[in-house]
Amino acid sequence: MGNHGNEIADNLAKEATKNKEIMYNKIPKSQIVQQVKQQNIERWQTQWEQTTKGSTTKQFFPNIKERLKKRLKLTPNFTATVTAHGKTKAYLHRFKIIDSKSAHVKPETKQWIT
Repeated sequence: MGNHGNEIADNLAKEATKNKEIMYNKIPKSQIVQQVKQQNIERWQTQWEQTTKGSTTKQFFPNIKERLKKRLKLTPNFTATVTAHGKTKAYLHRFKIIDSKSAHVKPETKQWIT
C-alpha cells in the first residue's frame, strides 16, 4: 500500500486525462500586468486619435505605442517644439506680447522671453 496523498494525486491525474476540457484557474501576475498595460495603451491611442488637441504633437508622435518605445531627453526646447508652445512670433502674438505675428517684441516684455 502506497502513500495516501500519492494515491489521491494519481487518481486525480487519471481523471484529468479523461477530461477533454482544460481549465486553468491561475494566471501569472506578469501576464495580467502585460494585458492591463496593453489595454491602457489601446485606450490611450483611441483617446489620442479622437481628441482635437495636440495637433502639433501628433505630427511628431502619431502612435502612442511607438512613442513609448523611444527614450527621449526632455528639454525645454524639445518640449516647446513638440507642443508648439515655443517663443515663436505666432505664440507671442496669441498672448499679446507682440502686436502681430510678424512684428518685433515690445520692449517692455522682452525681458520675460529671453
